[in-house]
Amino acid sequence: MAERVETSIPEGENTIEERHVGAMWELEQKLDQPMDEEANKINTINGEGGYSMWVLLRLSFQSLGIVYGDLGTSPLYVFYNTFPDGIEDKDDVIGALSLIIYSLLLVPLIKYVFIVCKANDNGQGGTLAIYSLLCRHAKVGLIPNQQRSDENLTTYSRTLVPEGSFSAKTKKWLEGKHWRKRALLVIVLLGTCMTIGDGILTPAISVLSATGGIKVNNPKMSGDIVVVVSIVILIGLFSMQHYGTDKVGWLFAPIVCIWLLFIGATGMYNIFKHDTSVLKAFSPTYVYLYFKRRGRDGWISLGGILLSITGTEALYADIAYFPLLAIQLAFTFFVFPCLLLAYCGQAAYLVNHKDHYKDAFYASIPGTAVVLVMLMTTLLMVLIMILVWRCHWSLVLVFAVLSLIVELSYFSAVIFKFIEGGWVPLIIAAISLLVMSVWHYATVKKYEFEVHSKVSMSWILGLGPSLGLVRVPGIGLVYTELARGVPHIFSHFITNLPAIHSVVVFVCVKYLPVYTVPEEERFIVKRIGPKTFRMFRCVARYGYKDLHRKDDDFETKLFNSLFSFIRIETMMEPGANSSTYSSAYSVNQTQDSRDALVHNNNSNNHHNGNNNNDNNENNNMDMFSSMVDYTVSTLDTIVPVDSPHNRMSFRHSSTIEEEEEDELEFLQTCKESGVVHIMGNTVVKARSGAGLPKKIAIDYVYAFLAKICRENSVILHVPHETLLNVGQVFYV
Repeated sequence: MAERVETSIPEGENTIEERHVGAMWELEQKLDQPMDEEANKINTINGEGGYSMWVLLRLSFQSLGIVYGDLGTSPLYVFYNTFPDGIEDKDDVIGALSLIIYSLLLVPLIKYVFIVCKANDNGQGGTLAIYSLLCRHAKVGLIPNQQRSDENLTTYSRTLVPEGSFSAKTKKWLEGKHWRKRALLVIVLLGTCMTIGDGILTPAISVLSATGGIKVNNPKMSGDIVVVVSIVILIGLFSMQHYGTDKVGWLFAPIVCIWLLFIGATGMYNIFKHDTSVLKAFSPTYVYLYFKRRGRDGWISLGGILLSITGTEALYADIAYFPLLAIQLAFTFFVFPCLLLAYCGQAAYLVNHKDHYKDAFYASIPGTAVVLVMLMTTLLMVLIMILVWRCHWSLVLVFAVLSLIVELSYFSAVIFKFIEGGWVPLIIAAISLLVMSVWHYATVKKYEFEVHSKVSMSWILGLGPSLGLVRVPGIGLVYTELARGVPHIFSHFITNLPAIHSVVVFVCVKYLPVYTVPEEERFIVKRIGPKTFRMFRCVARYGYKDLHRKDDDFETKLFNSLFSFIRIETMMEPGANSSTYSSAYSVNQTQDSRDALVHNNNSNNHHNGNNNNDNNENNNMDMFSSMVDYTVSTLDTIVPVDSPHNRMSFRHSSTIEEEEEDELEFLQTCKESGVVHIMGNTVVKARSGAGLPKKIAIDYVYAFLAKICRENSVILHVPHETLLNVGQVFYV
């Protein structure tokens, strides 16, 4: 079944209509409470023990094979790309070495290892991890589907911002305008796309540079042989990825360790054999003299110096695999000294052999996206230091100024090498950014459509326990992106079919700005309306690193959570039997309220703007007043305010067990009768009057992406024979 849906916002309402809307809103708040109390009932003990020194050393060694491959191979091509036209003066070598030393000191060691890596999301690093931290500390997400209950997750760590502080003012400024949130998202997507562009090229550059060494003793060897050997090595490397981080780490850790020891020892040998005077490069004075002597050529050569710190962003992204302290130990006391010795040794050799600058190195594409990723990280880190760490503004200013001076200098240098190959990662990043932007735009529009077209909860309850339909045996799982309210597809479904299942569960699969949601905290269940309605809501929460594996039995876990909720509810509910109220409510008010609520719901959902006569308006207001007099208990069972049963009372355990067994038996019987997964299949299309870029983006790019991406039914492993798609078309 398909439906054409277009949404519009009414220009104005009369005074009584506004009162109706206000009363409806108040009623909705009472009928559809957030799931805070249900989340509070989930008790989880998730402790994390400390690491012994032996374990830290072992993990530090293992991290060598995962984290430092790119940084460790940088000495293969840095000096060649710094002096592509040859070396004229030995002081140029010392100046370049000084730049390399301070680049390694300021960027990988101080900025990333000891500052940026601390801005991790429970151990997760990278641009998306920073964005998730910001989304938890400020309302900067463009899809407002977060609830207070999400903050009770063990992985949802955040700090409160004191009122009136610099952090609070920055938070208010960031949340104040929608375009600022969009700008933040663009920065995050740009940094992510640049990382992708760099990651595609970096393995090939590193392997090709290393393999180029075989031509040193065979100058006449064809370059095609080097390329073929590199391809074979790359295929072998990538074929090992499926074995997992642990095995790959143990396999490559000894190799990288031997490599770093070798280049460090060779560097030390070259220093003492060729020229110990290169050690004066540790004085920053030679950086100034280098630029003074070489001028514009010296500035352009920063593109080659930049290659000495490639892999730094990967270091930050890979901290998820190892404790931060293990990475800090490995880099500070092993990787960093070995790299310094290697570069100093190469400089000592080149001082006496200026014509050998090509012998030990191989040409490579200038890796341009790297410095852009660093710039994006710096901008995001400024917000992290203000909102999350609540640093003093002076410290934030020092960090920002120093980082931007270094990184903007490198960026201005690599611009000159854009036509030499630096455009390749930028093109890859631009394509990735286009894809992500189109997908995000359509996703936000679909969510807004769901919110604007959702069905009033009071309308559902006004239909009575039968929902105005025949309740057939079975359980219907209605999937929606809404954590509150009834999705439009449900009203579309019951409008076109004369029957509905005896048990209805609204299932919301929601992704949160956390890296993972523990399995025991995955599902939150609540009841909708009185027990006789047999309606529930279940929110399944996932983090950005949670995967739906094929062995995940989503349906079984959902029903286990539902059954557990029934048991807990029966033990904790008030002494009154809610069915007593339900019967009275159904007899006295269902028939009168149903027509009025259906009429009101239709007028709200379709925005027809028709005015009702005074008699209907007064009747509706009386009905609203009577329904507002009922409150929702902690378990969302509606009981009268003035009822003596609104107080908690203890009942005999036999009564509790009988009620629990009755409902659980009923649910089990319904489950055995059959489970149907009802999913909305919303097709997004551009409006007829939309511009050409929008039509291309929505009707072609997004349509292609939606076609090749897995559907929710596939992700959740819903059996095809139990799937029912409710189709609708949404025009943007």
